[in-house]
Amino acid sequence: MGAQPRIVVIGLGVVGAALADELVLRGMARVTVIDQGPLYVTGGSSSHAPGFVFQTTPSRTMSLLAQRTLAKLDGRTLPDGSWVARRTGGLEIATTPERLRELRRRHGLASSWGIPSRLVDAEEAARLWPGLDPGPVLGGFFTPTDAVVKGVRAVEWQARRAADGGARIVGSTRAVGLRTAHGRVTGVEVVPVRSGPPDDRRSEIIDADVVIACAGLWGPGLTRELLGVELPMQPMEHGFGFSEPLPALSGIGEAEEVRRPMLRHQDHAMYLREWGDRIAIGAYEHRPIPVQPEGIAGPDEFAATGIHPAVHPFTPEDFAPTWREAQRLLPELREARLDASRAFNGIFSFTPDGGPLLGPVPGTAGLWSAQAVWVTQSAGVAQVMADWIVRDEPGIDTHGLDLNRFDPAVVSAGLTRQRGEEAYDEVYDIVHPRASTARMRGMRTPPFHDRQAALGAVFAEAGGWERPLWYEANAGLLQDAELLRAGPYPVRDAWAGRHWSPIAAAEARAARARAGLFDISSLMRVQVAGDGATEALSRLLSRPVGRPGRIVYALLLDRNGGVLSDVTVTRLGEEELQLGVNGPLDTAWLRERLPGHLSVRVVSSGACGLGLWGPKAAAILDVLAAEDRQDTGFGFYQARQMRLAGLPVLAQRLSYVGEHGWELYTPAEFGRALWDALWQAGREHGLVAAGRRAFESMRLEKGYRMWGADLTREDTPAEAGLGFAVREGHSPAADAALTAPVRRRLVCLLLDDPAAVVLGHEPVYADGGELASAGSEPAEPSGYVTSADQGYTTGTSIAYAWLPPQLSAPGTAVQIEYLGSRLPAHVAGEPVFDPEGARMRPQAARIPA
Repeated sequence: MGAQPRIVVIGLGVVGAALADELVLRGMARVTVIDQGPLYVTGGSSSHAPGFVFQTTPSRTMSLLAQRTLAKLDGRTLPDGSWVARRTGGLEIATTPERLRELRRRHGLASSWGIPSRLVDAEEAARLWPGLDPGPVLGGFFTPTDAVVKGVRAVEWQARRAADGGARIVGSTRAVGLRTAHGRVTGVEVVPVRSGPPDDRRSEIIDADVVIACAGLWGPGLTRELLGVELPMQPMEHGFGFSEPLPALSGIGEAEEVRRPMLRHQDHAMYLREWGDRIAIGAYEHRPIPVQPEGIAGPDEFAATGIHPAVHPFTPEDFAPTWREAQRLLPELREARLDASRAFNGIFSFTPDGGPLLGPVPGTAGLWSAQAVWVTQSAGVAQVMADWIVRDEPGIDTHGLDLNRFDPAVVSAGLTRQRGEEAYDEVYDIVHPRASTARMRGMRTPPFHDRQAALGAVFAEAGGWERPLWYEANAGLLQDAELLRAGPYPVRDAWAGRHWSPIAAAEARAARARAGLFDISSLMRVQVAGDGATEALSRLLSRPVGRPGRIVYALLLDRNGGVLSDVTVTRLGEEELQLGVNGPLDTAWLRERLPGHLSVRVVSSGACGLGLWGPKAAAILDVLAAEDRQDTGFGFYQARQMRLAGLPVLAQRLSYVGEHGWELYTPAEFGRALWDALWQAGREHGLVAAGRRAFESMRLEKGYRMWGADLTREDTPAEAGLGFAVREGHSPAADAALTAPVRRRLVCLLLDDPAAVVLGHEPVYADGGELASAGSEPAEPSGYVTSADQGYTTGTSIAYAWLPPQLSAPGTAVQIEYLGSRLPAHVAGEPVFDPEGARMRPQAARIPA
């Protein structure tokens, strides 16, 4: 970014205040923050947030942002001496065996992400939280560095420091318009907020080179009015109540406010903490109560009435079950009453996947979003946003945070509401890492969906697509004598066995022994075309594109050599290329960087795809391509337009499962006929329909990485084992990737017990580490698992993990902690299946063209 841009931050909640502070800390001297509310109780969610900061989440990035937030705010005080954050610790309790298992999993997550934690028994839980009835408690999970953050104080402390550094902080000022020129933002139109008639107000233009929307629960309305962008963000009501003053807490004054740890009782979707001489209780157990933008009071109404826009009337009928459970859990509440005069329904925002909405807004340079962020991650998000804006690098993996991660073809107001309600419902649910959404299903299906359903497909959702996990019609394969030669099929424990079937193992073996037909329609494909397309695209890749008809596996890199994505690039013509990308983020990244005259078009929605892989794939294709045969071979990583059974098909000879075969793409109107033709031709060759679970196992056996799961922009190609995809001297980013130091390595682990299985994000310890027990501190893990599954044809249990270089040599013994137990494993050479790659390049082959 050029020197001293004019920056306007819209919104002075915990995110806007933190962002102003972070921008000033990075040398930005022309920062203006506006908010439609008064300083510093502006009327948003920050003004009433309970301030619970539990750092442990399944997302490494979200946990890191929470850690950064507490690192910044811990120990800070306002001029009057009032504290901003207090590390009271956090205690989560289990009253069911299922929750106790979940707390073991959460302890593993905390260990993986470097968050101090320990498992405790019921007696220790009661000591940590005096007054807790240990009778119904089976155990707990204690995180001593978790904290309470006072939202308004966090806003004030950071805003004051930003102002001391030169930022301009303006309250009671509403943004009503955006000024742009030549595709760039140039200013923000604002009007004053007051309680009188609005007719005499005059607007003012604040010049700006950068504008960041941090409007919190007003975000959807603001971005719609100012930016013409629909944010996938749903405000929801959330019940929050207080007990009457309790004699046992009479010694806790307002200044101290809280002594005991924050308490979570997720079996009843509730949380509790001291609030001076009262107990404050939050309820997620009640029905979802969505709030539309028009249901949130505007700034004029707030100014005129003093009614807090982010606070709605308390609904006691929704809160009643929570209060009864609180009384059962805490004897000190059994004789107390709920103080309805202080209770309210607060408003918080939810997104379809629970993540924030950060990053540049497409279409207008200089326009940014930092929305749907809770107090928990607020300061951490601000640090990332400041780095992103000032240095053009966020510094951490943002693929689960980026505003552009949602497919525009799918996002709608209906989906946002439905998935937002689901996210609210599941805040404290035990959600399996491989679970799929239950809302808004069936939106995107390939033309052969009815064929899949007829085979008993068990579907999961991804990007709006229905993807088969396995096919119940293949249950008979479990008795196939040829497939059983590889050994008995695995049996999984109750947790690992969810959203899985041994049929998936049979499908994987059948595909390796004969052939499998995989639905790959959900894989996003982008076409780039126009004068100079080849050269322009090549500059953005880690290696040059190939000649027409060739396919190249390449990486998208940031300036430091971090892997933004991995793609396949098929050169269809001199200036026409098709990319297999990882999702909408890649499309947005390409559009931002390619010349404006080039066409960058998502073509996957108008087409469908089938993967035909296995040793019999060539024989099956041979039947259908008899009239389109050429004498030349069809080499590996080549692509051709051809006819199969008279149908137009783009055939790409590559494989993500480690078997010979093709990706076959056709316009959607031909998709059903293509399925039928392949199915009929494959009968005599043992072709099976195979699902995503077989696909995942096969790609791990072959050692193929999955971007987003195994690696992100925080990792370099050399660390991830992808150095072969980088050409020295091709670009500054490629050279940065090749010269970056190797801090850790992605390695293949084989569990000593092939019947054991882990699911991802488990901590990995150097062999000999002592297992933490209740009441003891855990040893430091050496790394964590990324992807894992059983290898159904190799008879192994595979886990990929990040480990330091000194633990990456094949044969190194390690231990993986899984639900409180240590599973011995060792580093293996990779891939564990077909290391020579012979199966993808069969020697016999006159392949149809």
